[in-house]
Amino acid sequence: MGRRTRAALLLAAGLVGSLITGTSPAAADESVCGHVVRGEILDKYKELGGQNSPLGCPTTPEHTTPDGRGAYTHFQGGSIYWTASTGAHPVWGTIRDSWAGQGWERGKLGYPVGDELKNPDGQGVRQQFQGGTYYWHPTKSNGAHAVGGRIGQLWGQWGHEGGRFGYPVTGEYDAVKVGGNLSENTGVRQRFQNDRFLLWSAGQTSAFETCHSECVGYLGVTNQPWVKQTEVYTNLANGKRSVHVTPTEAGFKDADDDLQENWRQVWANTPLFPNATQTEINSVSKQLYCHAAFAFPKPGDGRFGGPTWDLETWRADIPWDSGEALRTQCNW
Repeated sequence: MGRRTRAALLLAAGLVGSLITGTSPAAADESVCGHVVRGEILDKYKELGGQNSPLGCPTTPEHTTPDGRGAYTHFQGGSIYWTASTGAHPVWGTIRDSWAGQGWERGKLGYPVGDELKNPDGQGVRQQFQGGTYYWHPTKSNGAHAVGGRIGQLWGQWGHEGGRFGYPVTGEYDAVKVGGNLSENTGVRQRFQNDRFLLWSAGQTSAFETCHSECVGYLGVTNQPWVKQTEVYTNLANGKRSVHVTPTEAGFKDADDDLQENWRQVWANTPLFPNATQTEINSVSKQLYCHAAFAFPKPGDGRFGGPTWDLETWRADIPWDSGEALRTQCNW
């Protein structure tokens, strides 16, 4: 083997080794505060202002990430992470703390794919990762929390942090009684401001009809005299929507005294289902009155109609008729 051939092979091996270990290419190495910063991490560091940026001085040299796909350098005020597909991005503050607590890049959020951005309210910030977007506000978010997946899509439809649900105040967590009344009806919840929640269920036949297959929904804790909470679900396959009201004991007894007030309490902390037609509103309000009027105690335990008043938007709008209500058991 000739000298040139051996040199070419060694050069190729060096390039492959660089790709495998995830080191960031581009700029030349530079010693800063006693540590070498290099490649695209150095480019991003300089772009942010170097030592005068929130990052300050580096506290480590560049390291390869445990998955072998990227590289990172820690600084006094945060870190910069890089991969060939995501580029180099700084992570700092409460978002970095939360991301680290979820396993850094090996967690479900993966690598950052953008820098931290200021939100339209001028106070909160967000940062996008491969598996979702972190949001933080100094007073409204109770720390930094990621929003993604189906819940993130639904939240986006309601206007993100500027919409009816505001900032997330927890991350996603597994829960029971999602999509149905039974403990076996499991799914995912995420809490937002003002005791409002976004919900997701893969679907179960024992759940509400709208959640027999994959569904998303939202819930508002009302704590009104007649209503504890209101849930709204949408089936992702067929678009069917339903409303599920959990009455208080006083609600079971008295909510039929004033339909208008009962309706107000149902929606006191829960947005009305979007793009509601007048026919849907008429049907749902009559179903609500029917359930309230006929919520008699059952022999043994429970009440007629069950623990929630289940109102389906696809039901026809029928004339007021107590006989029809009794015949159908409020499920016309």
